[in-house]
Amino acid sequence: MTRTWYVRTITDAAQARIATARLAAACGVPPVERTRLAAALTAQLRQCLTKGGDWRVGVTATLSPAGGDFSVEVAPVKRRPDDRRPPWRASAPCTEEMDVSAAEPAADDPATLSEALFGADEDAALLLKRLDEQEGLVAFHREELHQTNQGVLALHAELDAAGRAQRELFDAEQQARKEAENARGRLTFLADASAALTASLNHEAIVRLLPALLVPRYARTVDVWLFDDVNDALRGGPHPAAAVLAARRGRPQYAADHPGGLPGVDDQPPSAIDPGRPLLCIPLLTRRASQGVLTLSPPDERWDADDAVMLIELTRRASIALDNARRFEHNRDIAETLQRALLTDLPTTPGLTLAARYLPATRGLNIGGDWYDAFRQPDGSLITVIGDVTGHGLHAAVMMSQLRTALRAYAVDGSSPGELLTRLHLFLHRLRLDLYATAVIARFHPDDPTLTWAAAGHPPPVLRTPDGGVHTLDAKPGAMLGIPLKQEIRDHTVPLPPGSTLALYTDGLVERRAQGIDPGIERLAEELGGFRAAELDEELEASADRLLHPLLHDSEHDDDVCLLLCHVHSDALRQGAAGS
Repeated sequence: MTRTWYVRTITDAAQARIATARLAAACGVPPVERTRLAAALTAQLRQCLTKGGDWRVGVTATLSPAGGDFSVEVAPVKRRPDDRRPPWRASAPCTEEMDVSAAEPAADDPATLSEALFGADEDAALLLKRLDEQEGLVAFHREELHQTNQGVLALHAELDAAGRAQRELFDAEQQARKEAENARGRLTFLADASAALTASLNHEAIVRLLPALLVPRYARTVDVWLFDDVNDALRGGPHPAAAVLAARRGRPQYAADHPGGLPGVDDQPPSAIDPGRPLLCIPLLTRRASQGVLTLSPPDERWDADDAVMLIELTRRASIALDNARRFEHNRDIAETLQRALLTDLPTTPGLTLAARYLPATRGLNIGGDWYDAFRQPDGSLITVIGDVTGHGLHAAVMMSQLRTALRAYAVDGSSPGELLTRLHLFLHRLRLDLYATAVIARFHPDDPTLTWAAAGHPPPVLRTPDGGVHTLDAKPGAMLGIPLKQEIRDHTVPLPPGSTLALYTDGLVERRAQGIDPGIERLAEELGGFRAAELDEELEASADRLLHPLLHDSEHDDDVCLLLCHVHSDALRQGAAGS
């Protein structure tokens, strides 16, 4: 359905407005939508009358059983070429029952006009009723919103309280986590520091390590005062009075102008040496007495109580490490002194030069097992021996001295190297000391250009001939001395021309953990073969030193080392000696 009206005057505008409203009512447009549409059309027509000219009002209604659409368009009858604005349009849905015949009466009939006005009043009344209903709904919803706001405010208050409680719990959790992390850090530091302290068996290294561990995390300065007995606490240079009290009483002392409040620590006046700095003096206690005092100054103003407890525990562990290191050094010095006292002064023999080297281990108490010896038999032969007793320390050194004495006693009757080793095996086996030994014995005779030797579980001797060739004397050896096995160790012989050099050694010279012993023996043979014959004739002592360096420069040196070089003079030297 389409309708069109032309408007020039206000009367035309009123007739078009009334006709549009009646047509909208007939097409089933709801009163509220109809009133809105009429009001919008009235406002648009006033603008058109203000502008002047002829205007066209067109209405289009699209109807269907399910509803429809009612649209209005206002546009000028004649558009100017420069006017690009679109026509004014408005629309409303048709949702009520339709009566199209009610829109047909002429718009200029006074009765129709009156009816239209009354219809407009009815629409306005209906609209006001709807507005009252909406206002009631709005008031109801406003009350609900107010109640909701009150609930929201109460909820916000509860949420704020819950938030504060949650923040307090979070702060408490953070504090607990921080304390746990600090405790874990102290325990980790204590474990690492204890491992570092106990790894060393040198008390001077431990003293140097303490400041490196504690500064600057737990102390600004660290002073370690060691003494041999308690009376030393009263002597020496200036020390804080609190340190002297700590040594006397065996309790930690805190010297400052304020109470420390540290657990297990006595408070003392500030130190006269440095009154402006707090000092914590912790005794280094052993099972017998105090061996020193550790004096610390705090990294900040004062120590935390937990840090002080950790420092006292670390000092206790450092005391144990120092005591163990001093005991170890004492035992090592005794064992090394005993071992060197038992090593033989090499005899002088015409036509034969001897050079020996003994190097104690630099790591651990690995001394006391290696030994060498050289002595004459009644027939003029020279017995040279090198051996190694299993185990280390004083026990091994004592066992080595017994073997040395027994060997010299057995050699009086002129026994051969194999017979001597067999007797030593029986001697050690009968003692049942759970100690075993390895050894090599070589015999030189001035009138016999032959070397007789025998070995029992020991690395083979290395022989350098005058032409520079090197041979490993690895003929079948006997088993270790002292094992529960009956054995008779055989002698072996090899030609010994003038200018030959025999190297006897212990496994500490050639054995490496990662490589075994065979590569070391090959290196020894290679180094020995690199010497010139004149060097061995004239400077056997210096040659022994030059032989040790390339073999030990890459060694951890955790075992002691013995080397015995036996060099037979060349013919030229023998003739020169005979002529003189």
